[in-house]
Amino acid sequence: MIGLSSDHAGFDLKEFVKQILDSKGIAYKDFGTNSRESCDYPDFAHPLAEAVESGAVDCGIGICGSGNGIAMTLNKHPKIRAAICWDNEIARLARAHNDANILVMPGRFISHEEALRVVETFLNTSFEGGRHLRRINKIPINNK
Repeated sequence: MIGLSSDHAGFDLKEFVKQILDSKGIAYKDFGTNSRESCDYPDFAHPLAEAVESGAVDCGIGICGSGNGIAMTLNKHPKIRAAICWDNEIARLARAHNDANILVMPGRFISHEEALRVVETFLNTSFEGGRHLRRINKIPINNK
């Protein structure tokens, strides 16, 4: 199960991502927004992050205009590693090296064709572990 969220600037791309997931038979939960009407990305990012942290969904995809705002919000949650990805190599590294659990895409700066490649790469790449796990374990502030 994949969690989805976006603001108004990411709404159209989120709807496209739902088509991708539907075509692959992948279940998802949409945390909103549900229109192009102006809204605030934190209202939809926090529920997605909480669902990933609790295990209610396996991973997530968040989208806003630049990707920055929603990524900043998602990454305030201690168990979240949200990565802004605009091409498939960045997405591959986000999963393989950083064990990203939420893919963030910049809705105003990525084509549907590239988004398809990014989503497929993110979902089909596994975390490599090894030296990368040591680094991941140093991310939380409470590890001081």
